[in-house]
Amino acid sequence: MLLLAACGHKPDKDNASANVAEAATGQPLPDNGTSPAPAKPASFSIDSVPISTVPLGSFPYFSLPDGYKPMNPPETRDFGHFPFWTGTELHDVEGKLFMSFIDAKDGKTYSDYELKKNIEAVLKQAGAQQLTDSKIPGEVTDKLPEDVKVGMNTGLGDVYNNPTETWVIRRPDRQIWVHFVNGRNSASWTILETKPFVQSASLLPADALKQEIDKTGKAVVHVNFATDRTQILPDSQPQIDAITTLLKQSPDLKLAVNGYTDETGAVAHNQSLSEGRAKAVVTTLVSAGILPDRLKAKGFGATNPIAANDSEDGKAKNRRVELVKFQ
Repeated sequence: MLLLAACGHKPDKDNASANVAEAATGQPLPDNGTSPAPAKPASFSIDSVPISTVPLGSFPYFSLPDGYKPMNPPETRDFGHFPFWTGTELHDVEGKLFMSFIDAKDGKTYSDYELKKNIEAVLKQAGAQQLTDSKIPGEVTDKLPEDVKVGMNTGLGDVYNNPTETWVIRRPDRQIWVHFVNGRNSASWTILETKPFVQSASLLPADALKQEIDKTGKAVVHVNFATDRTQILPDSQPQIDAITTLLKQSPDLKLAVNGYTDETGAVAHNQSLSEGRAKAVVTTLVSAGILPDRLKAKGFGATNPIAANDSEDGKAKNRRVELVKFQ
């Protein structure tokens, strides 16, 4: 100490106190921001999951154990998306969807433990790997989009109060994801098989649009949107540009932008989705310089189909935007 004083140095009381505290707790203490921040958990990679070749049946692959049933008719979507919790983040996956509430059959006492053991056993038998069995943090569930919180509530379940189990089966040609949320009195699950997006939009240039509208009073265009959302995908920009050109070349033309969906999903959800998509097209046209009073947006859900909804091709045709001339 005398030597330190003679050299003009004083003992570092903060460091001395920290050393005493560290010795007492056995744990290092924060050093006022001088240490590097903890590394961010790595994003999920499907490459980390081993490939399974266990024989499987047809989609949705899994049945409920004896004594349990869907609470309501399950919902199936030929193409959709779902945000799967990996334990550190939501991983959005696109493909064919199956969603259902799970309840006990009449005369059966619901056992969350029994259901959990059965679901886990059959998934392991199918070669599934569990990514997590944990509660999704509130700051993550708060940011879930409305189309998931409301439109997919059947398969989402009570993620706000119960842990979420996420499983994935990696096949050579696809993945099968399972989201399972088990409560004390009921459960929910979502099963998704990945499949590629098939573009349904085809470009109608401005002159073709004008000919069709002059002839029939309307024109059908297929604008690609993000799955189950109102966001217009970049590959549809040429079609939006063609509509813009038509309106600029015909300054007296006014168009109603009518949105339609296929019949997959709930009626109310499809209605809301079609309205949102029609409004998205109008907003984009206005931002390109078209006066708002020359446009109006309306959604019609799955009504007035132009093709049968019993095939992917028919459903693709029904997911459309109609431009209807009005005075």
